[in-house]
Amino acid sequence: MKKYIINLIICSTIMTAMACGDYSSFGSTNQPIPQEARWGIYSLDINTDKVDLIYSSENEIINMQFNPSTNKIAFSQKVEGVTDEASEIYTIDENGRYLQRLTDNDFMDTYPIWSPDGSQIAYLAWPNATLDINIMDADGSRSKKFYDSGSHDADIDWENNMIAFTSNSRVWVIHADGSEMRQLTDPPRAGEWGKANLPFGDYDPRISPDGKKIVFERLIGDTSPHGNYDLFLINIDGTHLEAITDNGITQGLASWSPSGDKIAYIISAKGDVGMYDLFLINIDGTNNRNITPTNFPNEFLVKWVSFSGEENLIYFIGEWFSE
Repeated sequence: MKKYIINLIICSTIMTAMACGDYSSFGSTNQPIPQEARWGIYSLDINTDKVDLIYSSENEIINMQFNPSTNKIAFSQKVEGVTDEASEIYTIDENGRYLQRLTDNDFMDTYPIWSPDGSQIAYLAWPNATLDINIMDADGSRSKKFYDSGSHDADIDWENNMIAFTSNSRVWVIHADGSEMRQLTDPPRAGEWGKANLPFGDYDPRISPDGKKIVFERLIGDTSPHGNYDLFLINIDGTHLEAITDNGITQGLASWSPSGDKIAYIISAKGDVGMYDLFLINIDGTNNRNITPTNFPNEFLVKWVSFSGEENLIYFIGEWFSE
């Protein structure tokens, strides 16, 4: 059961693009990718393929999000051990300065998400029987439990005055003051286990910059042990559900561009073949393309993505993987 929850949190569910999409990588730079330790937080200029290393660690970096109001990145990493309980929350600025550890306890803290103004951070904590949503000030002070459904709550996002999350393999929203929680999706076979590493359902909701739509990934098949997913959009009021990919591969962990016109996401696998590549797609499902620079070696895996405050700049987690 615990292995399922960890998969739910860091969503090794990472999906791909439309069947008509272009899966060829592009890029012009031949500069080597900066490397220090096994894990790193990197920036990528989509237009030039320039890659910079912001932060590096031998400890696993699990997830992260950039906040343009503060020019800081919040992330979680495992420290002082390799177990999931060793996961703690950190912040660092966009130039790799002012590293600050915000949590320090004997249970898992993960999935940090900024409030829009950068004054607070929501995150997932597992102090007792279930995952709960907590909120703390941006300096780590005044941490408190925000929401506990009684089961595992995960995959959070925060835009305007709304927080989106998953619970029981469905997408929900709640106002940032804790009021008016609503269930948005009810996918077929939600919560039913098949042969994939997660049950059927919806995961990783991300609210658009204007607060009107949510993108998420839906497990629609289990012919791959990594899960067969497609990306979906739904209005914040629960209307107008539509798929923007239709190939059912292992894809997801989306991030909206600042304009709200495009979505970056990760394809981790096609069938049994690992990829861990960056893709970009228009919100109407067109111009789906691989934006992974061609000089990324096979052992360099992209694990997470977050747009900056600029249309051409993306932050991502990279892992230098070896058998």
